[in-house]
Amino acid sequence: MAVEPGTSEVRRQHRFDQGGLERYLCRCLPGFPQQPAGALSVRQYSSGQSNPTFYLQKGGQAYVLRKKPHGPLLPKAHKVDREYRVQKALFSAGFPVPEPLLYCSDVSVIGTEFYVMQHVQGRIFRDASLPEVGPAERSALYLAMIETLAQLHSFDLRSLGLQGYGRGPGYCRRQVSTWKRQYDAAAHTDIPAMNELAEWLANNLPADDDKETLIHGDFRIDNIIFHPTEARVLAVLDWELSTTGHPLTDLAYAIQFYFWPTSLNVLGQGSHMRNDTLQNPSFEELISVYCRCRGISTTIPNLNFFLALSYFKMAGISQGVYARYLIGNASAENSHEFAKMVKPLAEKGLELSKRLSFSNMQHSTSGELFYQSRKGQEMLLKVKQFMKQHVYPAEKEIAEYYAKHGNTEERWKKPPVLERLKEMAKAEGLWNLFLPAVSGLSQLDYALIAEETGKRFFAPEIFNCQAPDTGNMEVLHMYGTEEQKKEWLEPLLEGKISSCFCMTEPDVASSDATNMQCSIERDGNSYVINGKKWWSSGAGNPNCKVAIVMGKTKNSSASRYKQHSMIIVPMDTPGVRLIRPLSVFGYMDEIHGGHFEVHFNDVRVPVSNIILGEGRGFEIAQGRLGPGRIHHCMRSIGAAETALEILCQRAAQRETFGKKLYHHEVIAHWIAECRLSIEQARLLTLKTASKIDTLGNRKARKEIAMTKVVVPRAVLKVIDCAIQVCGGAGVSQDFPLASMFAYIRTLRVADGPDEVHLSTIARWELLDQSKKLTAKI
Repeated sequence: MAVEPGTSEVRRQHRFDQGGLERYLCRCLPGFPQQPAGALSVRQYSSGQSNPTFYLQKGGQAYVLRKKPHGPLLPKAHKVDREYRVQKALFSAGFPVPEPLLYCSDVSVIGTEFYVMQHVQGRIFRDASLPEVGPAERSALYLAMIETLAQLHSFDLRSLGLQGYGRGPGYCRRQVSTWKRQYDAAAHTDIPAMNELAEWLANNLPADDDKETLIHGDFRIDNIIFHPTEARVLAVLDWELSTTGHPLTDLAYAIQFYFWPTSLNVLGQGSHMRNDTLQNPSFEELISVYCRCRGISTTIPNLNFFLALSYFKMAGISQGVYARYLIGNASAENSHEFAKMVKPLAEKGLELSKRLSFSNMQHSTSGELFYQSRKGQEMLLKVKQFMKQHVYPAEKEIAEYYAKHGNTEERWKKPPVLERLKEMAKAEGLWNLFLPAVSGLSQLDYALIAEETGKRFFAPEIFNCQAPDTGNMEVLHMYGTEEQKKEWLEPLLEGKISSCFCMTEPDVASSDATNMQCSIERDGNSYVINGKKWWSSGAGNPNCKVAIVMGKTKNSSASRYKQHSMIIVPMDTPGVRLIRPLSVFGYMDEIHGGHFEVHFNDVRVPVSNIILGEGRGFEIAQGRLGPGRIHHCMRSIGAAETALEILCQRAAQRETFGKKLYHHEVIAHWIAECRLSIEQARLLTLKTASKIDTLGNRKARKEIAMTKVVVPRAVLKVIDCAIQVCGGAGVSQDFPLASMFAYIRTLRVADGPDEVHLSTIARWELLDQSKKLTAKI
């Protein structure tokens, strides 16, 4: 018989009459195996500081038993009957708890009251930093935990049949009083910090202490059983402290490890709570998820009170565990260690009581130099959560779709999972985040969001923030007539259609856009368009219904920058022909609708389709090339983060010449240089976004040009280093690095050649320097 993990032989002080228990279960527990007699196996779980817990096994059936400890007990503690009652109610309501099977109040059976529940097979994590799993799974597990807590707090007590389960209003006041009383009864030495903290808590009770929600009372990750392979909660354990009261006490208790004293590394049930490695998910992210699930504001008043109360409670629990050790009935083997935990916990509680703000603890990427709005912070957290819960897990399915349909016409269609994700994102309000007039976000707010979505090539489309649609929507929003907006902008914003942008031409050097020869000629009430375009991104998408085309209108007397116009062309207009898709280093970019050569042969559209007016194409392009063009840079930084993550993982997995790759100094230096490049590129991008917000596109032209040179260069460097570390795998389809390299390298052409941007930067720098010189004179 396999040994249940986390169990040992029953400890001496917790032994009971196993034969009597077996006979009782044979009589009273339906389905309990009757034969053979004496075959019941009992082992004790090593976890549990309060009610001893045992694993029962007989005839292939497994159960869990919880009982009161033997000997003298603290008043009103160890109420196993309450545990049984609340689990029974929650199980009936569909909440994840082990099914409670039987409660026994007859102390003659094993010496104390007890109850039996169904054994749940899964994972229990004793270390809060979850070293057994990777960052993405760790984040998903914590998010699942917090969502489960929000579900618990959303129950109506009456619907559960738990009216009167608690003691009514004033839960926080009672908590302070109860834990102070229990601490005093168990104290072995005087700790001034406990007394001071108790006094502060009693004098700073929250105004809404009348809330009555079902609460767990000891909600933390080591009291949860997760699915063996999925980030899904199967059961919440240990309901001894459950009651009705203020829900934020549970939330603060669940996230208190973010503030855990660095001098301590052991929590009651063997859980290592040092948070040196737990940076993902962030403190704010868990708060945001909880509040979103409950439909409440993320601005939580009195958070300092609830965190301080959590540490006061932990200190009281630790003191109680040590007191039970002294009298010989502690449940855990390490109970003697808890005496040294009380003082640091009380001191941490006092420290937290003085904190007035807990925001931006983990938001190093938002930058201390640049202000991210509160809405931007909240939206970023929601996007991060959505990416982790839905986008990353879908990556494999999307890759399999394109691998299957790579040589068929189906490749231009969207995988069903992508369409589902778009509907989910839209339902959650994560839609059109790029457009300030719609989203209410600044360019700086969106810069950090775009970085997050840039971590996966297909992600921007899920949020309706993909190129070239974003640029086209900006053009229509800024320059379109009301009729143009109604016909084309509205369905684009709703995600009902997509679009393409036709500017570059195969027969001229398009780095100088004045070379464009595609003609747009007025003929009565129509414009007639003739010419060839290529690199028309998105044109292959079956849902692509409209193109914005830039072409030359006859006006020989005008400046060369006033001879071109932009016009709206429906893709089903006669004369529009898709000639061929163009590959980028062999990649077709099917997920974004490809990059097509498109010919316009006597294409006739109404005069009303002209945007802003004849000869105003470059004026529109300058407006489009501001925010829209640094969106690429924003997303590219996310790609760089993904590449660096792959680099580091590979360097830690592979060995050459007798040591891990990262132990080779050259690889270690690459890692450092990549981090430097990413941070520098991000700072420049945020500065540019901030300048666009405050001064507009024109005033930020130099910064926009600098960003479009610096970011692709930096990101290509990171990807190249990652490819080198991955070796042959790095240039294969087994890693995303090759396609990432192709995409980012294209930006150095698609966003305008570096050389053009450098000339622009030099011109503006010389102008700025001349102004400084004039000012000095």
